[in-house]
Amino acid sequence: MTTSQHTARTAPRAAVADALRADILAGRLAPGDRLREVDLAERFGVSRIPVREALSQLQSEGFVTLVRYRGATVSAPSGSAATELVQIRRGLEVLSAQLAARNRGGAVAEELQRVVEQGRSANLSHAHDELPPLTLRFHTLVAEASGNQQLRAMLEQILERVAWIFGQHLDTRTRISWSDHAAIAQAILNGSPVQAGFLMDEHIARDEDLLAEMDADDAPDRVEGP
Repeated sequence: MTTSQHTARTAPRAAVADALRADILAGRLAPGDRLREVDLAERFGVSRIPVREALSQLQSEGFVTLVRYRGATVSAPSGSAATELVQIRRGLEVLSAQLAARNRGGAVAEELQRVVEQGRSANLSHAHDELPPLTLRFHTLVAEASGNQQLRAMLEQILERVAWIFGQHLDTRTRISWSDHAAIAQAILNGSPVQAGFLMDEHIARDEDLLAEMDADDAPDRVEGP
């Protein structure tokens, strides 16, 4: 029995949803790919009921589109959906940065600085494939540094979805993005909540401006995000 099958038997709906979400975020499942219940049931060694429940959950998260009589497909992320998510994310991340600065980065202070250094190095060497996970890790660490577990949990799903949506498009924001990250990290490590919150707000505002102009149907390439 495979690990996915064993996990699915332990908690079928959650395990199937987690596995499919991971495949979508990693690009193993692309927008438009069909998700047949019978195939998924066979893959995970479960009945079609937990598969159907998992697909319904992923639809509520925006990763899957369900059409009556046609079944499920991986959703195509849209600029409008991304803009709405970034608007929600903005307030949460500003608070996260402020709290992280009060803690001066807390237990993840050294890792936060290390991720910034890795991101800037990858950017300078044009190692663009390394940037998306480093960017997601940076924002996740800021949430962790806040010390607020409820805030961290709320941001986790939003950050994953924003990273996935950004991952379908292309822009030239990489240099600016990592310059932002470095400044935000420095404010956090210096223990400056007002500055950290202001810088994070400006950083997310740039994403809002970008997404307001982005047409998901006409921009098929990749961006770094979030």
